[in-house]
Amino acid sequence: MTHASAPDLSVLHAVRVAGVADDAAVSGRTGVDPETAAELLLDFEAYGWVTHVEFGGTGGWTLTERGREQDSRRLGEELDQTGARATVEQAHKEFETLNGRLVRACTDWQLRPVEGDRLTSNDHTDPQWDGRVLDELTAIGVELTRLIGALVSVLGRFDGYADRFDAALTRARAGDGRWVTGVGVASCHAVWMELHEDLLSTLGIARDAASESR
Repeated sequence: MTHASAPDLSVLHAVRVAGVADDAAVSGRTGVDPETAAELLLDFEAYGWVTHVEFGGTGGWTLTERGREQDSRRLGEELDQTGARATVEQAHKEFETLNGRLVRACTDWQLRPVEGDRLTSNDHTDPQWDGRVLDELTAIGVELTRLIGALVSVLGRFDGYADRFDAALTRARAGDGRWVTGVGVASCHAVWMELHEDLLSTLGIARDAASESR
């Protein structure tokens, strides 16, 4: 049976995974009602776990170092209490295999090498090139759906990643290329990076250590 994280952990962890998120984004991501999410975020600010930042006309909450330590402690406790560690570790191994394919696909979306220049930007005038990238992302999405299904069977907070990835891919196939690697939208790449952070933080793996292992 899947485990539902406590609302306070869900809200705190949502800020960590998103990097920066406002009240509405945290509520939408976690399913915690807006009023409760807003109250929890203000409590976390008082505890010194989150701080509010603004830049470029937008703003949101981000974790402090104390908040990151609190989140890591709670995630470790949850993982042990639910007996979900083996499932999450296996999902992480499978994710790392898929990650190489995702990185290559995103690179091919951004670059289309020509003779004499392997770093030529992709101007998206070659439908066959772009079509192959979108087909690869579709295949990755199928594997992602299976991976997320396994995770959700033990930890409900992983729900939604596959749906968000598919939604971004659908928009990209409809002609809006921002939804493959774009910044500022829930693109395929953005969703993937959030899932990566979620897996690493859940298992207590530092991102630098994960990079070295690859």
